[in-house]
Amino acid sequence: MCGIAGAISFIEDMREDMKVYEKMQRAMLRRGPDQRGMLLTKEAALIHTRLAVIDINGGRQPMTFGKYTIIYNGELYNTEELRRELAEDFDFTTRSDTEVVLKGYIKWGSSCVKHFNGIFALAVYDEQEHQVFLARDRIGVKPLFYFKTDDKLIFASELPALLEHPDIPHEIDETGAAELILMAPGRTMGCGVIRGVKELPPGWCGYYDINGLNIHEYWRLRAFELHESFEQTAEHVRDLLLDSIKRQLISDVPVCTFLSGGLDSSLISSVAASELKKHGKRLSTFSVDYADNDRYFQISHFQPNSDPEYINCMTEYLGSDHHWTVVDTTELIEALDDATEARGLPGMADVDASLLLFCREIKKHGTVALSGECADEIFGGYPWYRDKDIRMTNGFPWAQCTAYRSRFICDEYAMRINPEEYVYSAYQRTADSTLKLDSDSPLESRMREMTQLNFHWFMQNLLDRKDRMSMFSGLEVRVPFCDYRIAEYLYNVPWEYKDYMGREKGLLREAMKDWLPKNVLQRKKSPYPKTHNPAFLSGVTEKLRSILDNGGDKLTQLVKREELEKLLRHEENVQWYGQLMNLPQTISYFIQLNYWLERFDIRLK
Repeated sequence: MCGIAGAISFIEDMREDMKVYEKMQRAMLRRGPDQRGMLLTKEAALIHTRLAVIDINGGRQPMTFGKYTIIYNGELYNTEELRRELAEDFDFTTRSDTEVVLKGYIKWGSSCVKHFNGIFALAVYDEQEHQVFLARDRIGVKPLFYFKTDDKLIFASELPALLEHPDIPHEIDETGAAELILMAPGRTMGCGVIRGVKELPPGWCGYYDINGLNIHEYWRLRAFELHESFEQTAEHVRDLLLDSIKRQLISDVPVCTFLSGGLDSSLISSVAASELKKHGKRLSTFSVDYADNDRYFQISHFQPNSDPEYINCMTEYLGSDHHWTVVDTTELIEALDDATEARGLPGMADVDASLLLFCREIKKHGTVALSGECADEIFGGYPWYRDKDIRMTNGFPWAQCTAYRSRFICDEYAMRINPEEYVYSAYQRTADSTLKLDSDSPLESRMREMTQLNFHWFMQNLLDRKDRMSMFSGLEVRVPFCDYRIAEYLYNVPWEYKDYMGREKGLLREAMKDWLPKNVLQRKKSPYPKTHNPAFLSGVTEKLRSILDNGGDKLTQLVKREELEKLLRHEENVQWYGQLMNLPQTISYFIQLNYWLERFDIRLK
């Protein structure tokens, strides 16, 4: 994995801004600590930082072939098939997937993305045609932000790198304010929060040339009739998942797995351990817990049990080389700033910070890890898929608190924003964009909408989190459930199959029942673990209190001080973002928001 950035202009001379590009490159060094490269021409600046995983010596970037130069962040999982196909037209001098991507573009043009199975953000500059091609993977695992002036396009993997360019305004307007208060930690697809900054949406690509930027959607979830029995569907799911996991184990450096003891990470770990064992290798697994959680853990509807019992069961079952990371409350609070730095925006508070600390520890042992994100969105595992009342209620099921959130917006922005309309229209646009069949029952129609909502909102936030927190430590994390073939197929599997035996992810459990011990296979869904130590609430309360007592001027230009004071009195405990963000996390979010405004010198417009 890597960091990419660049600037293209057909009027200015790009060679005159070398110091700017060096700053942009330095801002991405955590994404690519192993190698760095840059190409400067009159029209183009192409910047790269590399985390070397495949063909460490041969995969350097920018990579040029003839008139084409590529910078690429990602991993192709069908590299060998494509290399064999392209060998009819090209000789290959490296084993890297970068060369395959570049020569795939040369052969197929913009339709090359339809041939790729992988995660990627890329730019290919054509020096003779005076254009650059930009693309992002179908599901949006890898990021790509951009900013367009009258005569220039500037782009980067992350917002902090983009903000190093002097043409980027360090400003937010009412749209940015609405995203930060009403939507966060999620974001409207394509919105970069900073005024004028956008993100290339998942499954989109296009060109920038003398006529401007022209982008289009090349992939989305499409509806088709599925004519398979439940048994055939389960076999199909098993084949797809096994193939995806095996493809993503390919690496020139050791591969490990995240292990929470839940269904998704346990399945990936089981398949990975089996494959490594064939080659005489032992899988390394990694888990996270919190200091004193055994003392303070309380059973709830969303978290019916804690992880360690199931993790211990799995490590024994796998025979893995297991590593625990135990996060202390103090370091968790301290890591809120680094987590904001990593995401480039305020995010999921301690849920981000703990993952950042966890990835930092994993990096000490390896460079590539596999994780279980996105199974719940694709297989219908969240509570809101299965609760009949919640799923039939209009609005985002994980964010039913718009009225509460809107109380925090300062008067100046409140006059320019209609909170209910802003949030509901975003929900409705997504629901209306869902592709369906005329033959869909009302239930199937709604479940397609639920999948679309989760795919474009909740899942994107989790993918942002995983990419930024891992890459901040130079750790590549792969997500086998995000194979687009799995997403395409599951979108058209009937809900009664997914809900087999009345269990969340019942189809997945049945399809993979031979890969797990029974108690893990039957374990009720439990979310990402967080601290239950009351010291965390006390600590973040004290930190936000200190911010307000010592000014907090930027924060209180955007957020009402009186509402923050009320928050610090712990008068309410409203879910800010599903079960993952309650009172302690809401306080932590405003700590992150304050840090972000100060760190990046954000002005309010």
